[in-house]
Amino acid sequence: MNNKDLAKNVLDLVGGEQNISGLTHCATRLRFVLKDDNKADLKALDQLEGVLKAQNSGGQVQVVIGAKVDAVYSEVKNLTSDHIGELTESTDSGPKKRRNPVNVVLETIAGIFTPVLPALVGCGMIKCLATVITAMGYLEGSGFLTIINMIGDCIFYFMPFFLAVSAANRFKTNPYLAVALAAGLMHPTILNAAAQIAETGVNSIDFLGMPILLMKYSSSVIPIILAVWIMSYVYPIVNRVIPKFLQVLLTPMIVLFIMIPVELIVLGPVGSYIGDWLTNGINSLFSTAGVLAGAILGFFKPIMVMFGMHYAIMPIQVQQVATLGATVLLPTALAANLAQAGAAFGVFVLTKSKTMKSAAASSGFTALFGITEPAIYGVTLKYKRPFFAGCLAGGLVGGFYSLVHTTANAISLPGVLAIGTYSSDRYMYVVIGCIAAVVLGFVFTLLAGIKEDTDGNKSKKQATDKVNSNQTAVATEATTASVSSLTSTSSDMLIVSPMTGEIKPISEVEDQAFAQELMGKGIAIVPADGKVYAPFDGVVEALYRTKHAIGLKAANGVEILIHIGVDTVSLKGKYFNAHIEQGQTIKAGDLLVEFDPEGITSAGYNTITSIVVTNMQQYGDVLTTATSGPIRESEPLIKLIP
Repeated sequence: MNNKDLAKNVLDLVGGEQNISGLTHCATRLRFVLKDDNKADLKALDQLEGVLKAQNSGGQVQVVIGAKVDAVYSEVKNLTSDHIGELTESTDSGPKKRRNPVNVVLETIAGIFTPVLPALVGCGMIKCLATVITAMGYLEGSGFLTIINMIGDCIFYFMPFFLAVSAANRFKTNPYLAVALAAGLMHPTILNAAAQIAETGVNSIDFLGMPILLMKYSSSVIPIILAVWIMSYVYPIVNRVIPKFLQVLLTPMIVLFIMIPVELIVLGPVGSYIGDWLTNGINSLFSTAGVLAGAILGFFKPIMVMFGMHYAIMPIQVQQVATLGATVLLPTALAANLAQAGAAFGVFVLTKSKTMKSAAASSGFTALFGITEPAIYGVTLKYKRPFFAGCLAGGLVGGFYSLVHTTANAISLPGVLAIGTYSSDRYMYVVIGCIAAVVLGFVFTLLAGIKEDTDGNKSKKQATDKVNSNQTAVATEATTASVSSLTSTSSDMLIVSPMTGEIKPISEVEDQAFAQELMGKGIAIVPADGKVYAPFDGVVEALYRTKHAIGLKAANGVEILIHIGVDTVSLKGKYFNAHIEQGQTIKAGDLLVEFDPEGITSAGYNTITSIVVTNMQQYGDVLTTATSGPIRESEPLIKLIP
């Protein structure tokens, strides 16, 4: 599924554009604020190709996409370009639902800092390069190293400008006036006077009898956010008071005349004191109970990632680097990320599934570089024990890093490429911690095991032997008996083939969502004709508008997805004809969909059809009667072991 089609499907499943009151994104997920959360189909979102996970957390519907989230976000914005106001600001005149203030604060922090992340990470990686060059003794005192250091530091010297634009977008106010507020904090009149306090003894400027304290705001975070937030209320009030024909001239002037003195007299000092309090408070916590604090953060970091709460500590990290030159928080994130990478590698060793091996290896390497969502959602959390094995390893190494006073002098993705920005009592401790996190996550996972290789080993072997020894008998029975055997009272449950064709392993499907079994376990069929039949009695739970995918639910609760072809959603229903509707009750053998295989192939699309059990977690195992060879409609295909 391409990015545009994915964006369309996501928009539909969150209740449509009219249900969206706010949208942002972070490094891996789309974050929707909806007018009515009940209109979002989280189950369908979870099963959508290209979506790793969908959840409602922190007052948001979060759709985890992965590395291509920025491209999908752009497509969503393009699809709503004519109604951008509806996307960023609720126009619903009805009663507003009450929201948890904590969720609102977390959502606001994420919304402000997420757009700034590329600049933060970019400058952080440049800072890492400069640190490595300096440590190696190369180019010392050269103009090249001077410029590299300048690039790495520039975002911190001008932090208020970056946050002004982001906060203005978040609070729906004029971004250029917000930049003017940042300029007020950064004006040489303030900065130069603040730098000369020791020489002049002057620490304030009188403004109409009120003192403006001389403070350095170049690296501050909270003052500009507070100022833009207050301006978002002042601006519309002023605009309503001023006659329309004078608004262009007077509104900006009056807003700046009010806001810049207010931010310099009140908001700036208050924000600076809050920032210093948070920074010093965290440092005091780590200095008095460092091992415990580091262990707790290292353990819970992946859990915070699951709920999208890890951005809540971003302002503290930025403030620490800006004011103290280093942060004690990023090392715990480094430990947690590398531990999840080790856990993914542990799953790679333990699993017998080729597709899961591929997923574990690729997501493990991604986690090494600082992006853990694919490893968490696609691998470790799937088996649960590896996830908590990684959490335990991250907690231990996080405590170790605190013990040896490890810090990071730049904001970057906490992965192996950025270890040049970390320092400790001895730099070797940073390296030891990185290795320990990966190794412990790996070893703890091996010790904990995964379900398919421990508890399920015996039953899987027995079930496989039973299928192999009785395959002919089962096929005969299924052909002659009613296919409603799926709802029988026997311990095992059978799903028959919905089409005639050639069986292929699911790993051969050129769609990683199916090949890596992210959508569920199952099998693939290269169709011999263009007909899809109901494999059991049940209900049509989902029928996509493009008719290329059908979600079915049996009377006993088994849920399957039949996906015809690869990326065939792009055909927009061409070559497909549905004989059923969503919500319709079906009987085994009913014709569901007809399609034109030749037409689909001539259009450049593969017709290989994926048939997966989407609620596989409710069963001990999902087996296939064969991995290759011909099969006819209504012959045995998938066996479920309770």
